[in-house]
Order: sequence, then structure tokens, then C-alpha cells
Amino acid sequence: MGITAGGVEALRESLDGRWGAVRRGSVELLGGLKPPGELEREEYRAWVAEQLHALAEGGHPLIGFPAEHGGQDDVGGSVVAFEVLGFGDLSLMVKAGVQWGLFGGAVQALGTAGHHERYLRAIMSLELPGCFAMTETGHGSDVQHLRTTATYDPDTEEFVVDTPDPSARKDYIGNAARDGRMAVVFAQLVTGGVTHGVHAVLVPIRDGGGAPMPGVRIEDCGPKAGLNGVDNGRLWFERVRVPRANLLNRYGDVAPDGTYSSPIEGEGRRFFTMLGTLVRGRISVAGGAGSATKKALALAVRYGETRRQFTRPDTGEEVVVLDYLAHQRRLLPALATTYALHFAQEEMVSALHDVSDDRQQRELESRAAGLKAVATWHATRTIQTCREACGGAGYLSENLIAGLKADTDVFTTFEGDNTVLLQLVAKGLLTSYRDHVGDLDPWGMARFVADQAVNVVIERTAARAIIDRLVSGSSDALLDRGWQVRQFEDREKHVLEGLARRLRRASKEDAFDVFNAAQDHVLHAARAHVDRVVLEAFVAAVDRCEDPEAAALLDQVCDLYALSTIEADRAWFLEHGRLTPQRAKAVSQAVNELCARLRPRARDLVDAFGIPETWLTAPIAA
Repeated sequence: MGITAGGVEALRESLDGRWGAVRRGSVELLGGLKPPGELEREEYRAWVAEQLHALAEGGHPLIGFPAEHGGQDDVGGSVVAFEVLGFGDLSLMVKAGVQWGLFGGAVQALGTAGHHERYLRAIMSLELPGCFAMTETGHGSDVQHLRTTATYDPDTEEFVVDTPDPSARKDYIGNAARDGRMAVVFAQLVTGGVTHGVHAVLVPIRDGGGAPMPGVRIEDCGPKAGLNGVDNGRLWFERVRVPRANLLNRYGDVAPDGTYSSPIEGEGRRFFTMLGTLVRGRISVAGGAGSATKKALALAVRYGETRRQFTRPDTGEEVVVLDYLAHQRRLLPALATTYALHFAQEEMVSALHDVSDDRQQRELESRAAGLKAVATWHATRTIQTCREACGGAGYLSENLIAGLKADTDVFTTFEGDNTVLLQLVAKGLLTSYRDHVGDLDPWGMARFVADQAVNVVIERTAARAIIDRLVSGSSDALLDRGWQVRQFEDREKHVLEGLARRLRRASKEDAFDVFNAAQDHVLHAARAHVDRVVLEAFVAAVDRCEDPEAAALLDQVCDLYALSTIEADRAWFLEHGRLTPQRAKAVSQAVNELCARLRPRARDLVDAFGIPETWLTAPIAA
């Protein structure tokens, strides 16, 4: 049996969280739009552009922009509103993100008062459609070494924007091929023959009639695997001149005579400070991926409760596929992880909204990188699983999952390639570890290794106590929340300490080779850290839930997330003595039991996402 209607509503309130009013208002706005159906590419792009205007008229873009320019000053709310768009058409979500998150967000974050006054209202209203021209054909993740140049000419007080070679063309730029009239162009800033690193310059790319501006070449990227309602394009610049005022000069300015100044010393520090202000885009992608994952699970669970396959020998009745353990194993741990990532995302959005100092900003950037990677990989895996769980029906466009699969595939590489992002997380952890532990001398390292050995003995003793409880018939031993959290904490600590010890041997001469050889270890350290952060966010959400029925259900979902995560990495836990073979089997059995307990609640769990029925029109979900 499922929980009561009141329990489902309480569960939804827990998911709605701090920005519940914004979330529900955005769901209502999205629910008023109608899916596009099957359209040719140009028709689809036109539909997306039309719906973007509907969002603007409904107030969607106002949420995150400054009140003094007509907005609502709610940065966290703007991310939540963007997440909700992931329940609908993903091309529309991405197009909205390009216009108001990337283009508008860059003007807001990197510009100053004059830029805000001149452009923000026009950006919000769509009077000025724009794009975010960072990525180059030859430089994607390596933004610091972009090759496009913006060279200052003091005689005319203009910047000359140039594409020096084919690899420097701006590529995959959303809004560029059809609708964009202005681009935030990231380029190496050159004054007086000196390069000051990457800065952002506003460059008009089309005139009022839609024709390319002089010196600007625009090319359509053409059909893509998904998101074909977004007009991705390529941009080249041939000595395009723009006024000095078009430099987004919050972190670096050029005087009329060409003198460069910045409130931040050092090109590297200035670059990372500038990129840090754009972290909202990365957080938004994680949230949008989460919404697409929820939609796929809602479709698959609904179908799994109605699709019948094979008969019971005792009754002769056909069995609904969600009653099979194998089917539960496909969907329910993924559903538990989706809940866990939702609550981690909520914490991250709150951190973004409340950030007040450099330390919090650095922590936010690291967390955003890690969660974006984990959430988008989870989306890719889970949507594929849902497709398979729906058999041939899942492959039909009318049932929506195939479109979700195609549209979300690129999420793993835009707003940062996931593998690179996890390396950034690991580097941040190593820096923090060094700051706390320092460079250990031989005696310190000996003490460090001895402490590790003692910790392993303590953990194995605790493990034996749990095994004794299991053998004596205490089946809930693995559901001890403290034990679960300790496993996540211990794994993170052990992996990071081992990585630090491994990299400590590197000299300046072979630092790259040593780090490169340890990349599997690097990625594992980052993933272990993110898993722990996600679990802690879920535990906190369970503690916050005031409705006993909903809290009890969330508690079981949290157990399933914790134990299925341990099970997925059980090789590590076995290799490092954190699990015995018997205990590893007990973890798998506990996951099976939790799936069986949660199976009657599966529909309640996906209904609590609050996805508008307008966007769940697949025949398999009827």
C-alpha cells in the first residue's frame, strides 16, 4: 500500500524546500505550456523561441535579476525556477539558461552599473537576445588558454576582437545560429602589447534585421543528437571593433589611454575569481539534469505498475513488472539516489544564495563541480535504465524517454566536462588537506601511517560488532544511520590520505606524470567526497521533515541510497577491510529487502516530484 494523500503532499513539501513557493509557481507556469509534438528542426526552433517569450511574459526571468532593474533579487529562486523547466521541453530549458543564466548572468556578474542599467531590462524582456561565447573549437575545458583576442586601440578607444586561427572559432554557442543579437565574448585582453588574461567583451553579432554584423561570421552547427530546438552556432571575428565601454569591467578595466587596472592582483587569481561568479550555470545544469531524471523515473514507474509479463504458477495471473525484484533493482536505487541528489542540490542552491565571503565561494565552486558531475552522470545512467525498463515502448518518441536520453546526453560535457570537474574537486580536497596536515616530515609521516593503521583496526572491530549483530538475528544492523555515515566518511578520508601520500613523492620535474598516473585515484577521491556530501544532505532532510509518515518513508529511501552506494563500491570496502565477504552479502540482501519495502510506495515517491501532467502525456504513463 502507498502512503495517504496527505503523506504524499508532505513528501512534496519536503522536496519543495526553502523555495517551495517559487517551485510551485514555476510548475504552474510550465503546466500552462503545451508540448511541441513532432516538429522539423526550424519549426522546433521557432516553437522554442515563442515559448521563451511566454516564459518572459510569465515573469520567469525576473526572479534572479536585481530589483533596481525590475527583477526580484532571488538568486536561489532563479535556479529552482530553472530546475522546474527540466520537467518540460529541455530545448526550452537550455535556451532559457543561455539567455538569462549565461548571457544575462555574465552581464550581471562581470559587468558594472552602466552595463546593468543599459542591458538587463532588455535581456529580461527578450528585447536583446544574446549568447555566451566562451568555448572554442580548440579549447573547451581549458578556458584560461582561449585564443580569441580583444586588443585595445587607444587612438579610437575601441577593442578589436579577432579570431586568430581556425581553432579559435567560438563553437557550440547556444542562441548564435538563429536568434542572438549580442554575444558575451571571452577573449585574451591585450593592451599596449601586454596580455592580461581572459576577459569578457560585449560584441554585437547581428543588426536589427538579423544580418551578421560587419566582420562577424556565423555558421549553424547543424543537427545534433538532441536539443535541436536550441540554435547552436559557430562565430568568427575578423577585426571587429567595439567601444571601450563594452568591456565587462568588474574585475579588469582599461582606461582611455590603454592603462590596465584590476582590483585583483595576479592573472590566475583574477581568472578564477571571474569564473567563480559564473558558478550559477553549473549549479543550474545539475538541477536541470535532476528534473529530467525525475521525469524518466515517473514514466518508468508508472509503466512498471501496469505492464504485465509472465504468469504466477500458483494463480495463473500475469505479474506487473515492478513486482519483480530485478525490475525494482533497476529503478528503486536510482530513485533513492535521485532523492539524495535533490536534497544535496537544495543545500547547494542555499549556499549560492547565501554566499558571503571568499572561503564560502571556494567551497561552493568545489561542491558545484562535484555535484554537477555526479548528477549528470546519474541522469545519463538512469534515463538509459528507464528506457530499458520500458522495453520497446521506451524506444518510441511518443513515450518521451528517448527524447530525454538524447537531450541530456550532452549535460555530462557542457558547463564543464565531468572528468575535469572531478579533478578540480580532488585538487581542492588536496589543497585543504595540505592546509590542515601540512608537509609531513619523516617522523610526522610515520605517525600519520600509524594513525591510519589504528583507524583500520578500530573500524574492523566495529565491523565485527555489526556482523555479530547480524549473526544473532538483528537484521536492522545495517540500517544504523551512524554506521552508514561512518562508512562514507571513512572511505573519503582513507582515499584522500592515500592519494596525498602517493602525490607527495612527486618533484617539480615529474609532477605532471605522477598526477597523470594517479588519475583513477584522483577521481575516486572526488567521488567519495561527493557521495558523503550527498548522504549528509539526505540525512539532514529526513531530520527536517515534520510529518511522521513522510519522514518514515524518506528514512527508508535514505537507507536504500546509503546501502546501494556502498554495494556499488563494495570492491573497495572489501579490499580495505571495511566489509567482510559475509557482510558484503548482507548489504546486498538489505538492498533487496528495502526494494521490496519501497515497491508499494514507488508511485507515491514519483508523484511527490510534482511534475505537471501536461508533460507526462506518454501513452505508457496513462
